[in-house]
Amino acid sequence: MNCLMIFDHSNDLIYTKYNNISFEEHFKKLAISQGLLPKDDGGGVLDKNVLIQIFSPIVSSHQIMHYQFGNSYTSITLNNDLKLHFYEFMGFLFISIDDDMIENLIDIYVTLAKYLCGPDIYQLQLNQTCAVLYTQLIDKWMSLHNTEQSVLVEAIEQLIVNNDITSTCLQSLKDSITKLAVHENCSKVHALLFVDMKFLSLYSSSNAKQLSSSDILFILLLTQNSSDKLQSFKVFLSGSEIDNKCLPHSVHIVRLFEKLSLVYLIEDGDPLVSVALYETSLHLHKLRFIQAQREKESIQLGFENLEIALRRLNDAIKKTKMKSLSNDHKKLLVKWDVLKGKYKDYLKSTNDEDLLRAETLSMGFLDNLKELYSVSVTDNSVLNSSAAQVETVIPNVSAALGDFGEYFKVRGMKNFSLGSRDSLTVNKYLEEFPGLVHFLYIDRNTNRVTTPSLDMDAEKAEFIRERIWSMVSLARSHLQQGHTAVIWKDKIFTYGYFLWFEDSGGEGLKLTTTKSTGNKTPGILGENYYMKLKAAHFPKVSPVKIRVYELYVMHLGLVTPSAVLEQARVLSSTVWELKGFPTHAIDLL
Repeated sequence: MNCLMIFDHSNDLIYTKYNNISFEEHFKKLAISQGLLPKDDGGGVLDKNVLIQIFSPIVSSHQIMHYQFGNSYTSITLNNDLKLHFYEFMGFLFISIDDDMIENLIDIYVTLAKYLCGPDIYQLQLNQTCAVLYTQLIDKWMSLHNTEQSVLVEAIEQLIVNNDITSTCLQSLKDSITKLAVHENCSKVHALLFVDMKFLSLYSSSNAKQLSSSDILFILLLTQNSSDKLQSFKVFLSGSEIDNKCLPHSVHIVRLFEKLSLVYLIEDGDPLVSVALYETSLHLHKLRFIQAQREKESIQLGFENLEIALRRLNDAIKKTKMKSLSNDHKKLLVKWDVLKGKYKDYLKSTNDEDLLRAETLSMGFLDNLKELYSVSVTDNSVLNSSAAQVETVIPNVSAALGDFGEYFKVRGMKNFSLGSRDSLTVNKYLEEFPGLVHFLYIDRNTNRVTTPSLDMDAEKAEFIRERIWSMVSLARSHLQQGHTAVIWKDKIFTYGYFLWFEDSGGEGLKLTTTKSTGNKTPGILGENYYMKLKAAHFPKVSPVKIRVYELYVMHLGLVTPSAVLEQARVLSSTVWELKGFPTHAIDLL
């Protein structure tokens, strides 16, 4: 059973999704027992007001714990092995009910909502198209999580092709971007190629904002949910790996051939305004959280951060070409002057009445922020005009890659595999690893995964898949406890998991202490777990100067732990022979 409910700050239910009829029946029975529904209720869709009344006590309890005590609970275990998970984002409370088979499901729910709605999750109630797409992406992600290794480990699988094909792909993308760039609204563009679930190529305008690995994974998910020749969406990308933002983009997905998708990401609106609006909203919600605890020093710091964010927003709006923001910006400034005065009164007097007045005014200020945000991103002129312009470049890209259509179709299903040893290079390379059944090598600096494809038509394929998924789950649980090197066995296989750090020169960095990361699940959707890990182990070093790698290996049970360790060392230092470019060697222990 999986269920998702999203409540706003007034405890109104703005979105629901559940995939099991038993969920609806269970809560109908509960509602009848509580007198919320008549005993002869004969069916139909479960009314959202019934769910609001059932969950109102726990939503209110969470808000009290969160805002007044700063110690909200993240999950509650139920008697029937189900769990309630909680996640508060921008004043919206996400509640998921699931069996914990997918560890970070609540994080995925929030991340997908941010990509589709930006800071205003209320769009899931206002915009039916957005809500339907959100539901579809959740279903698609859950399906792929059970079948695709790259989705399981939240990394990007690079399709391995020769230099000639790589060069042809890049040139075709470059030519198409050059043609698009003559149009004013298409000056900042990323063009990407995907072959089924594998990343093939990327070319970006010189002035386009950087894409994060999480952005690429999200776009890949969008391509898997698209079937038409050309589909267009507006989304909010996070940008840099280190300092995530909320940048509106128009996305156009083109199905060139079977398995081959062409994607254009075109910067929409003013990025400075978008980032400033997001940061202002974020600091306002942080201040609302802080002020409920009545600690003057924390409130003063929160107020100062909000003031700085608003100053950046004012500067960005003054410089923008988006004149449509002028009226809403003036209204916002009027509200801010009053709100600022009340916070300053409180900081002088510490009078609770001033703070209560500020709390009330902050909700009106938030409404003005949402209006300003809405005006800045709801204009679809760039989305519509760029879709027409993308149509003009499709034939050239299609012609340039037409000779490879069948090749991509085959490669999309299988990059390389251990079972078939389907090329001389792969065969020669893998002869050095007797007893090796499977491996996943992940460069967490680029979040690229190199792994043999799973042949689900092979004998015992499903059994092997289950063992791989189990291996990843157990290894992650050890990583959460701070263990970065683990070898274990079951009755059939011997497994190994290794995570290590290197400096920018490729030299291994030894860990002096064990750092537990609690319940946070390793991955890059939502918060980048590996960035947090770098900061925890090397707090005095810039994250960009630290490299992180992961290696999962699965051997036949007769292979000894010492042999597993030795093969892991060799594999980690030579896997570039499969990828086509070198990677640094590492002393794993």
